[in-house]
Amino acid sequence: MTEMGKTINDQQINDLTEQNNFSEAAKNLLERQKKTWQILKSGYNSLNSIKTKRINFDGFSFVVQFNPSRYISSSAKVDDKSINDRNCFLCLENRPKEQEGIMLNDYILLGNPFPIFPEHFTIANKKHKAQRIQNNFEDLLFFSKLLSKFYTVFYNGPQCGASAPDHLHFQAGSKNMMPLDNEYDKIINKYGEILSDRNDCKIFGIDDGLRKIISIEGREEKRLLNVFNSFYKEYSSHSDLDEPMMNILCLYQKGKGWRVVIMLRAKHRPKEFYKEGSEKLIFSPAACDYGGLCIIPLEKDFNRFDKDLLNNIFNETSIVDLDFQLLKEKLKSLK
Repeated sequence: MTEMGKTINDQQINDLTEQNNFSEAAKNLLERQKKTWQILKSGYNSLNSIKTKRINFDGFSFVVQFNPSRYISSSAKVDDKSINDRNCFLCLENRPKEQEGIMLNDYILLGNPFPIFPEHFTIANKKHKAQRIQNNFEDLLFFSKLLSKFYTVFYNGPQCGASAPDHLHFQAGSKNMMPLDNEYDKIINKYGEILSDRNDCKIFGIDDGLRKIISIEGREEKRLLNVFNSFYKEYSSHSDLDEPMMNILCLYQKGKGWRVVIMLRAKHRPKEFYKEGSEKLIFSPAACDYGGLCIIPLEKDFNRFDKDLLNNIFNETSIVDLDFQLLKEKLKSLK
């Protein structure tokens, strides 16, 4: 059900929602929207013709996806003036009339018309307020558990790939499409350092040579929230931004609890993004890219991607070694 009297005209979806079976309801919503919303249908049809290539590193991999439909998002201007000069596409009054959604407390789950995954959703707050994870981390945990049957839920910081930094939202995509979903245990074993293991909550620091990651695992929601707040306070102390730069992937597994993977960032986009002519590279790394699924909207750029380029870009956009070491030392002392 959507706001202001608009409803999903599908009894099966409404029944699933009433039964709190939101993963199935989301899947049904997407199938319905493919029949009722041409733009979304075209977006999913375009996935049939994308190109991919896998680039292997020592113990992990990246999949590079040539996806022309993501050009607008990848190249979006997110400076204050550009944001203020456009209508917010996540606000109800600006959304296409064909777009339907499922209410989830203070949010609405919407089919993403320009998908990266076989099933891709945006979870937008009903209110137009800034993209911030502080004070909204509980919502991320809630959605990852609610949609855990089929989806990974993720968050892009306002200066780390969010194309709507003025409107609070999360995204959800098909599980196991990002290499990190499958390679996590291998990466932890090879590149991870346990920083804390208390009260059924573990904190890891991970440096695989490209990414700097803090990972939090646990089954107790309140404990996870406390640990994240402590992390956020410490990480914020090294940043003068409204929010320190990060992307987050969140998964929930029954019996094991949550896995919160926080990618630590230093830059929004690599230097090649700002070059001119043939040297310009349209690549704006966000959560899914840091999860190992790199989205490239131009074929010439797709052809350029190799091991060296990935290594250079991710080292440039991730925090530096010294800052990571200092953060890890602080997290080791958490009570």
